[in-house]
Amino acid sequence: MPTAKKRKIIHVDMDAFFASVEQLDHPELRGKPIAVGGTSDRGVVAAASYEARKFGVRSALSSKVAKRKCPNLIFVKHRFERYKEISAQIRSIFLEYTDLVEPLSLDEAYLDVTYAKKGLPSATLIAKEIRQRILEETGLTASAGVSYNKFLAKVASDVNKPNGMFVVTPDKAQDFIDQLEIRKFFGIGKVTAKRLNDIGVWYGRDLKLIDRLELTRMFGKAGNYYYDICRGIDNREVQPSRERKSVGAENTFLQDLFLEDELKKELLIIAEKVWERADRSGVKAKTVTLKFKYADFEQHTRSKTMEPYINTKERFVYESLKLMKSEGGFSKGIRLLGLTLSNFLHEQACEMGVQLVIEF
Repeated sequence: MPTAKKRKIIHVDMDAFFASVEQLDHPELRGKPIAVGGTSDRGVVAAASYEARKFGVRSALSSKVAKRKCPNLIFVKHRFERYKEISAQIRSIFLEYTDLVEPLSLDEAYLDVTYAKKGLPSATLIAKEIRQRILEETGLTASAGVSYNKFLAKVASDVNKPNGMFVVTPDKAQDFIDQLEIRKFFGIGKVTAKRLNDIGVWYGRDLKLIDRLELTRMFGKAGNYYYDICRGIDNREVQPSRERKSVGAENTFLQDLFLEDELKKELLIIAEKVWERADRSGVKAKTVTLKFKYADFEQHTRSKTMEPYINTKERFVYESLKLMKSEGGFSKGIRLLGLTLSNFLHEQACEMGVQLVIEF
């Protein structure tokens, strides 16, 4: 294996993938603000076009809020089979250049092109060629980040979005990280970013001033990750056969929740997000798990397994709410709720109990 700083990693991220596919297939939607998923009065946005994003419409936003932000927003029903079809086209392009392709979802993937199968030895030129081929063969645009590790490649792919590319070379990496806002660090979510902001950490250079021991005290194992990435260290390899074992989502609330109606409302939003992710990945799950954390950080999980699998969103929502109600009320304020689907089966062999390996 090459030394850490001699790897050539590309992160390719399709631009507003679901929404862009809809605009590609339906020319009348081009240039208009559209939201994939949900309806004008219920549900959650799965994806938004760039025209909609200008109004603050984002994925995971409730449809009602999205419509309020953008009164002219057009809601479009998702077509995951179509998205999977185009995703397979894109993946076939990747595999012409390297076998080391690690899909993160239908619309993004890491590629290790240290020893590329074709093209010039420059990762930058390979990324440029791949983006051009995606455009020519699918009619869609992609953004790319190029660097020597996964963290930097992932962050770099967002710099010149949409339809852009950014390269972080080893000699420029530390300066890039020092000036990078904490909220843009891959792996640091909104809640963690706020905690860091509250103690005066706004940029990578600020994070670098905190020693490893203090970071692990504050954030547990994740503290080690934060300590390394602000120094440009990320030794994770591109894994071509990622096996997804669960799909989940959770939300940490800015204020603790006590009322059952409030908790139910938040759980429904989380359930919508989880089901969209599971549907998008084409997985069938047997087990649903509820996670909740009290204001004092005491954490609990409750699970239920169903045969042959959870076959509808309605069943998933019903069982999720049932798990919450089984607690008989919460004795303290709740700061976090989460749901996870796991124990996957093949979509084509749901009766056989075969574990699923996600295709890109």
